[in-house]
Amino acid sequence: MKKLISILMVLAMALSLVACAAPAAEEAPVTEETSVAETENAEEEPAEKYVLKFNHVLTDKDPYHEAYLKWADAVAERTNGGLTIEVFHSGQLGVEEDIIEQIRAGANVGQNTDSARLGNYVPDIAVMNAPYFVESVEEVQQLAELDTVKGWMDQLGQESGIKVLSFMWIQGFRHMVTNKPIYSPEDLAGQLIRTPGAPIWQESIRALGAEPVALNFSELYTGVQTKVVDGVENVYTSTYSSKLYEVLSYLSETGHILLINFAVCSQEWFDNLPEEYQVILEEECMKAGLECSLKLMNEDAAAAKQGLLDAGMTILEPEDIDMDAFRAAGEKAYEVLGLTEVRDAVWAEMGKK
Repeated sequence: MKKLISILMVLAMALSLVACAAPAAEEAPVTEETSVAETENAEEEPAEKYVLKFNHVLTDKDPYHEAYLKWADAVAERTNGGLTIEVFHSGQLGVEEDIIEQIRAGANVGQNTDSARLGNYVPDIAVMNAPYFVESVEEVQQLAELDTVKGWMDQLGQESGIKVLSFMWIQGFRHMVTNKPIYSPEDLAGQLIRTPGAPIWQESIRALGAEPVALNFSELYTGVQTKVVDGVENVYTSTYSSKLYEVLSYLSETGHILLINFAVCSQEWFDNLPEEYQVILEEECMKAGLECSLKLMNEDAAAAKQGLLDAGMTILEPEDIDMDAFRAAGEKAYEVLGLTEVRDAVWAEMGKK
């Protein structure tokens, strides 16, 4: 009897242990299909991360700012956060010329700039900012394919440490914005017109009949108020977003420069990026710039023009202006800076007369 009781107790304990070991719920089997799906959805954290701090002088309301943010988003997405771009508007990181010097020193900063300033390092490139040099987005796209222009970009990188990511950032035609109507170059006599300090800017505005005044864009509004300058030559969108209609009354559509902007960074910093990141950074910069340019040249410029009219500004259109006189006057800028042969050579390469 004692043996029977002992056997029953052992059986009971065994059954209890089996019950405890049994799974609480049936788990779904791991198949090859679910394993592959989980692998595809898993995002590996990049081993090393890179940051580009990108500076521009325009406001956060300007179309360029939105486009730079789109560029940043696209790069972050394609690199899984391995390369991020932090965008700073209104010159928050500093004056443009100072940022370019930081770029040359290898800092992880970038800048929206133009060929006038880059001409301080490669003189011939300044021609891209000269009066009536190119007159459409399509012509700027042509420039990007020319051996001469590619040579300038290589020279900037090798000799000055400035990497051009893209110059498909075309801000639009620059016009005279003043407190008097401008019908011909003679009307600009004695007018102090704000312009950057680079030689091609200075000589272009002087050739068109005005007296150029180098002034930071951020100081322009107060500069007009305090009579430091009488006006500015500027594009439609920036004129509207900066509220210059509050201090200036006329915009004369001289269209004297199609402003080509450059997105630049340090060549040294760029060369230290993984090759894949280099390709992504350039591709997305080109894409965002061209998309923004086409929008700026069409719907944004039209909307800004209407906004200026609604704000009470008077606009003189090309048929109101002696455009032939302005084109002829612009020739002097090429002559003074010795860029006539450079222009003619590039035009010949483009098939432009």
